[in-house]
Amino acid sequence: MNILVINGSPKSERSNTMCLTHAFLDGAQWTDAEIIDVADASIKSCLGCFACWNKTPGTCVINDDMSEILKKMIAADVIIWSFPLYYFSVPGGLKNLIDRQLPLNLPFMAEGKESGSHPARYDLTNQKHLVISTCGFWTSKGNYDGVISMFDHACGKGSYSAILCGQGELFRLPELKSRTDAYLDIVRRAGAEYAAGGIHAVTQAELMESLYPREVFEKMADASWGISKSEDSGTPADDSLNFTTQMAVLYNPDGVDRVLEFYYTDIDKTYQILMTKQGAKVITDGFKPYTTRIETPYSIWRSISRGEISGQDALYQRLYKVLGDFNLMIKWNELFGMHTATKSANIKTQNKTNMRIFLAPWIVIWSVMAINPTAGAAAAIAIAAIVPLLWLAFRPVVYEQISIPIVAGLSLAVIFGADTRMIVSSSYLIFGLIWIIGAFTNIPLTAHYSAAHYGGEDAFSNPIFMKTNRILTAAWGGLYLITPIWTYILMGTGFSSYIGFINTVLPALMGVFTVWFQKWYPAHWARG
Repeated sequence: MNILVINGSPKSERSNTMCLTHAFLDGAQWTDAEIIDVADASIKSCLGCFACWNKTPGTCVINDDMSEILKKMIAADVIIWSFPLYYFSVPGGLKNLIDRQLPLNLPFMAEGKESGSHPARYDLTNQKHLVISTCGFWTSKGNYDGVISMFDHACGKGSYSAILCGQGELFRLPELKSRTDAYLDIVRRAGAEYAAGGIHAVTQAELMESLYPREVFEKMADASWGISKSEDSGTPADDSLNFTTQMAVLYNPDGVDRVLEFYYTDIDKTYQILMTKQGAKVITDGFKPYTTRIETPYSIWRSISRGEISGQDALYQRLYKVLGDFNLMIKWNELFGMHTATKSANIKTQNKTNMRIFLAPWIVIWSVMAINPTAGAAAAIAIAAIVPLLWLAFRPVVYEQISIPIVAGLSLAVIFGADTRMIVSSSYLIFGLIWIIGAFTNIPLTAHYSAAHYGGEDAFSNPIFMKTNRILTAAWGGLYLITPIWTYILMGTGFSSYIGFINTVLPALMGVFTVWFQKWYPAHWARG
């Protein structure tokens, strides 16, 4: 299939619209499409001489690149018109190309056309046309009337497809890559559907959705110019202020008032973002006591926002500091990401883990077996058998899978006459070893169970999160490694039946420590 792309942007391959066009070609798997950059071609204005109709039929008298372009247009099976909206129409260079299509028509009046038309010189009835365009308004609706009218006349109303996208300038901003990439994925899907027969209605509807709400986009767009709206200000705003303002525009209110302070160390600039229930605004003086202060080189924070370096890695490397309330950093994606729920809120139950599943078989050994060995062993085996059924609702973790045969083996040993005192004490030792081993694996044991509260599996790429959990896993392992000592001693006394209760005291205290440490350690690290 012969695919021809006419890139009408004066920016050639730097065109925002071409981001969409390339995504469409990728989805359609049209890797051999030919692209004509109008900006790089020599296409003069039509003279209106009509020589191509009466003196040199089908041939323009102007000697430039248009003659070869016309040949390629005639041979194309699909023509993709890619261009940005310029003053509610097509860019000037593309309009020249459209005007110079006159040789493709015959001079006679077409019959049956209410408004008048000229018949095609060549049979192009099977040729398909697709319009892909971006504009700088928050929506494409109502802004493409002139373009649609022109292509309705040229191609026939309803006989071509169109992807018209507002907020096109956002595709050049690396800081918004996560959002624009999501839109480009829809464009790729549209390409695949078009190649298979046509863009589905659901996909077309998604393509019409705005990337950001109107208020958010227009505030970002206004801030991007680097000048004030006020008439008495002729001084361009500082780039760092523009950037901070655009960041504030993305704020998603969560009902909590905060003051986020930025100190850009390399340019010695300080700004505050006042975060309220209604939204956020940037102030440059009259500062309030901050809730959270980020001390960072401006260059580093820009690199983080562009995705050139991970913010989590940069913090781990202490390339910037965070003072005050660190919880804001934990909720960063929720507060300054796309205006949607956080990833953790969207994690399906089947993708969650549950530490109670890991603990349940062991707790039965510790609490029941010390009182009634046979009953405890039977109960532990029963719980071990039930655990795999719970994996239908919760994601299994390797430590749970390892625990089942171990617990079953220990329980069977008791049933067949093994010393209960030794088995219960050994169970603590084995359990402690599992935790110690889990502290040195790629993903620490506790990380599997706490990741859901920190963005899901994305937390595994957060070095501070991983180090925090590695320390906690080792601490828990150490506790359970020394527990067998007093367990074995106490089970030889009259306190044997109380061993399960006694051994819940230290884990309870360790649980309190864990909750505190999970908050304290990342904040301590961030303070440098």
